[in-house]
Amino acid sequence: MARKKPKLIKERVPTIERPAEERVHDFKEVNLGYTFELAVKEAERCLQCPAEYAPCIKGCPVHIDIPGFISKLVEYRDNPDKAVKEALNVIWACNSLPATTGRVCPQEDQCEKNCVMGKVGDKVNIGKLERFVADYAREKGIDDELLFEIVPSIEKKGQSVAIIGAGPAGLTAAGELAKDGYDVTIYEALHEPGGVLMYGIPEFRLPKDIVEKEIDKLRKLGVKILTDHIVGKTVTIEELLQEYDAVFIGSGAGTPRLVRAPGVNLNGIYTANEFLTRVNLMKAYLFPQYDTPVKVGKKVVVIGAGNTAMDAARSARRFGAEVTIAYRRGEEDVSARVEEVAHAKEEGVKFVYFVNPAEFIGDENGNVKAVKFEKMRPLEERDARGKRKIEGTGEYVTLEADTVIIAIGKHPNRLIINTPGLEVDRRGKIVVDENLMTSIPGVFAGGDAIRGEATVILAMGDGRRAAKAIHEYLTKKREEKANA
Repeated sequence: MARKKPKLIKERVPTIERPAEERVHDFKEVNLGYTFELAVKEAERCLQCPAEYAPCIKGCPVHIDIPGFISKLVEYRDNPDKAVKEALNVIWACNSLPATTGRVCPQEDQCEKNCVMGKVGDKVNIGKLERFVADYAREKGIDDELLFEIVPSIEKKGQSVAIIGAGPAGLTAAGELAKDGYDVTIYEALHEPGGVLMYGIPEFRLPKDIVEKEIDKLRKLGVKILTDHIVGKTVTIEELLQEYDAVFIGSGAGTPRLVRAPGVNLNGIYTANEFLTRVNLMKAYLFPQYDTPVKVGKKVVVIGAGNTAMDAARSARRFGAEVTIAYRRGEEDVSARVEEVAHAKEEGVKFVYFVNPAEFIGDENGNVKAVKFEKMRPLEERDARGKRKIEGTGEYVTLEADTVIIAIGKHPNRLIINTPGLEVDRRGKIVVDENLMTSIPGVFAGGDAIRGEATVILAMGDGRRAAKAIHEYLTKKREEKANA
């Protein structure tokens, strides 16, 4: 007997979140996700737009068949393991890191942004459904089962690719190329692979054991990962081209921007990059169990209002500090995810708008004790990003702070961009063509290395595009060799 079509549910099925007063004292994950029953209930809300039309697919940088994977949860609702396996198979066709993207993607600005369901009710909670599929599959061993089915079918091409950087772009490119049959080796400068997933995003938003298990899947696909290899020092791109048939640069944007104001070199002033690397990758939040300490004072000021600023502010709150985010624009122009801003406010982070740092004030021992800000005013004119332009008022306000964290963006790695023959723009971003190939034949690039600081999923989209372009490039080389 056919199952009766469920009544249209306009309200989104909520996920479970830990209360702010509890979570602010530890680094455990905030959002606990869906159970299978709740996931199915939310999946039933999807209107199942045809794949060729579905705006959610068009909004996804890696073009996951979103209605396709969601439909599997409903179709096999009486067999949870089969439902998840079928859904994961659909996701993996485009995305090798769903447990990660399900947690950190700004779905509200991408796949969910144009969800048709949003015209009559709440938009479908695509990100949390993706996360559920990945988590359930990992916990039940379904992802390994699916991998064991995929690996024997891979046809080796006899060509090799070097990937520079084990961040989102590099990992994605590696996974796609490995599935296409290429021998892939990743060169990672740090002692752990994962890039920003490991050093930038806190444990309470993206548990590191999940990242490690996602990376292990790539190893099972045959990807080799060499850590502590700094391309530009340990090995050069020219040397890689002598050993590999193609190279992909996914080195990210790891050089932090600084505020150009007097006193910026005072003790107690961190870049968000340093602060979060200490806390996350080097596990300073577990000191002295781990060797790396981090000093967090009683009053912390975070400069900036992107996702990195939220991560730094929420981490500082977990060390017991009183935290204020200071932003030169207004609340409407905050670039961080809505969910992250809401969580920060729930956890007691304060926000001060229309202030721009003018001077860092120190004590007699060279430690920061306050930040002097110029008050700004918004103008009617907007910039290329749609944000209102601002101007100084000549008025100032001072905020006490014994710790300051600067989170105003990052630049690409200079060791890479100094490679002879590699064209870069005035901001240090690598210049690529429509196929993501650089000015050096056989060398491709993507992610923050070509965009500047952007989102994880945009980097992954570049990794996928680059893998396709590299596959086409190497296929042509094989054909030319066969016809020679």
